[in-house]
Amino acid sequence: MSKVTLTTELPISAETAAGLARKPQLMRFVLGPYLNTRGLEVPERIEVGTQGSARLWWFGVIPTWTHHLLIEKLDDTEIATREHGGPVHTWNHRLTFVPIGENQCRYTDEIETDDGLTGFVTRLFIRAMFKHRHRRWRVLTEILEP
Repeated sequence: MSKVTLTTELPISAETAAGLARKPQLMRFVLGPYLNTRGLEVPERIEVGTQGSARLWWFGVIPTWTHHLLIEKLDDTEIATREHGGPVHTWNHRLTFVPIGENQCRYTDEIETDDGLTGFVTRLFIRAMFKHRHRRWRVLTEILEP
């Protein structure tokens, strides 16, 4: 198994950020416009044990595989999932939101994947996509600022 970790600071509280991360709409926003989901089957309120699946589409027009996820841990400042789909057999994702001030937090994505033949390519994808994802989080927080 290999691990990729990306961290950024956000100008919102850890609790607010973690609450936003629980919303399926946020996932669509931070992945877009490069990846879109269609047929996302996740309840509006997620809990430990919640499962979901969605077909991934590049740029909204090129279909790929169906990605599956299971919420394994969920608390005030952490979300952990077990995921898989297509060429990715293991995608363990941990999101943490650590308070570093009253209205500021350190957001970290930690993704553990297989080391198999597709491992190197998967890690390259993770680095590129999650840099974009963190950029989109910062854009969102600018919109949310009073």
